[in-house]
Amino acid sequence: MPQTSRTSAMSRRSLLRALGGTAALGALAGCGVPAAYVAPGDRAAADESTADRKLTWANWPLYIDTDDKNPNRRPTLEAFEKRTGIKVDYVEEINDNDEFFGKISPALMNHQTTGRDLIVVSDWMCARFVRLGWVQKMDRAHQPNVAKYLDPLLRSPAFDKGRLSTVPWQSGITGIAYNRKKLGRDIQHVKDLWAGDLKGRVTLLSGLDEAFALLMQGNGVDITKWKATDFHNVCDEVERQVHRGQIRRFTGNDYTKDLVSGDVLACQAYSGDVIQLQADNPDIRFVVPEEGAELWSDSLMIPNRARHKANAERLIDYYYAPEVAAKLATWVNYVCPVPAAKEVLAASKDKDTAALADNPLIFPDTTMRSRLAIARDITSTERVEFAKRWNKIVGL
Repeated sequence: MPQTSRTSAMSRRSLLRALGGTAALGALAGCGVPAAYVAPGDRAAADESTADRKLTWANWPLYIDTDDKNPNRRPTLEAFEKRTGIKVDYVEEINDNDEFFGKISPALMNHQTTGRDLIVVSDWMCARFVRLGWVQKMDRAHQPNVAKYLDPLLRSPAFDKGRLSTVPWQSGITGIAYNRKKLGRDIQHVKDLWAGDLKGRVTLLSGLDEAFALLMQGNGVDITKWKATDFHNVCDEVERQVHRGQIRRFTGNDYTKDLVSGDVLACQAYSGDVIQLQADNPDIRFVVPEEGAELWSDSLMIPNRARHKANAERLIDYYYAPEVAAKLATWVNYVCPVPAAKEVLAASKDKDTAALADNPLIFPDTTMRSRLAIARDITSTERVEFAKRWNKIVGL
């Protein structure tokens, strides 16, 4: 999961973050700014897909397969274009969930096209778009692969029951990474992070949305229906650990540097990152604690007024064909949202490719799956209060 970056400048982007995004937009409505929510009847535009065989897709950098000899070529995407005759303008323009939200929100709140037919953001941000009515529901009649192959664990998050407006692009797990050799023991529980031999050698993720769920699970909380008191209990614990010097620092994706250098022995981590680290250091382990871990996704959405909705739906469905999902999984190394792709990889004649089918960080095994849950997202009302407290602890 790409980590949200921060900036000290009081820009529109930081204002939205500080006030909680949707809460800020609601407040601005009383100052001459149009109301943010878009009613269902105002979301669609005339679909030009049949006459205009193209679409524009905004995604994160390094989040699709590329050719080993030419990184500007994307084999699965090129195959889609050849198969369908649909030209895809693939733009790697999303580096930060909040930044991208601020970039396209003026168009969406004013019922205008964003110039994009398909976007990929993290599910906690997807929740914001869905609540605002800024995305269109998809026609599953155009997406038989999605209907058939989408992982049951990902089918119905609290913010989008039935996945009518969002479809996971890639998924992942927020768990704990640690250096088994240097630590000299295994980690099995979230509270193991507070052990005496880890004092000053632990990092937590700085992002509120990235960090809170795993810490709640360590307290035995069902993250699908957590309450405000559960959040404040987590903050109380983290404050105690900061004061006693247990936590070295709060990080973005740069936690990997500390883990590799040995400055940190255990940390909150993303499963996809650890796969890459293990290629160079097999002593680095990733654990889904016995209390559970958060299963998250970066998901595809079709924004309001998109001009090529049917083309976008067709592209999404293409990536849910098991053989295509398998090709993507070999390059991206996140949790594959298409479990049927495992059989495709297992049948590969290439040993390294076939071995990926047995990697539980790409295809979680039964035990691991039983411990995974999608967290209830933070509402706009909660976000104002929670962000203020969490950012004070983290030092943002």
